[in-house]
Amino acid sequence: MSERTDKDGAPIVRMEKLNKHFGTLHVLKDVDLEVTPGEVVVIIGASGSGKSTLIRCINGLEEFQKGKLEVDGKRLEPHGKASKALQQIRTEVGMVFQQFNLFPHLSVRDNVTLAPRKVRGASRAEARETADRLLERVGIANQADKYPGQLSGGQQQRVALARALAMEPRLMLFDEPTSALDPEMIGEVLDAMRELAREGMTMVIVTHEMSFAREVADRVIYIHEGEIVEEGPPEAVFDNPQRERTRSFLSRVLTH
Repeated sequence: MSERTDKDGAPIVRMEKLNKHFGTLHVLKDVDLEVTPGEVVVIIGASGSGKSTLIRCINGLEEFQKGKLEVDGKRLEPHGKASKALQQIRTEVGMVFQQFNLFPHLSVRDNVTLAPRKVRGASRAEARETADRLLERVGIANQADKYPGQLSGGQQQRVALARALAMEPRLMLFDEPTSALDPEMIGEVLDAMRELAREGMTMVIVTHEMSFAREVADRVIYIHEGEIVEEGPPEAVFDNPQRERTRSFLSRVLTH
């Protein structure tokens, strides 16, 4: 785990009794969650447990039906009601998905310059400078003039990370960012995320990479069937889980 200690200040995410339904399926059940500035929170759990839905609610990609949700002091409304707050949140929260979602007809550099130009109103020259700096930061500056189709999966995901960072986000969300990658490419993406953690970026990460979770997390949350079953420092959750459901889950994933 990182040695960062800057956890002071109001929570950047405050979620109270959040409920989410897909039709008759109750996906999130009275979820309470707070994330403080500079904190790295890793969410683990089986497929279909509600992990991805939870973080997609944070930036308004999924609507919720009941409860309270504030992001950086701005309140999101239930039922996906459009609001100025939602628009502001989407400019302050970066997200990296399982799939890379890059524009195939644009170069790597041009994919990254879109955010500072459209979201921050930067000039072309300023956006290019930002893109080159961020591509250097994630270790692929030498690929700037290529197109996404010419890159490996790991390289494309790092471009997606640079693009999200170009928004100058207050919070980064990661939805299983390595699940679509070949095993040999996973490490390079996790290395870029480790560097962000060391730099103090506030992050909420959904991942199946348990050793990575143990290393970077300030707090690990285990979610089962839409409920937070257990949370705490990684050493507590992984080495001394208090709930039988957590022990059962970890016994399966840590032995494979």
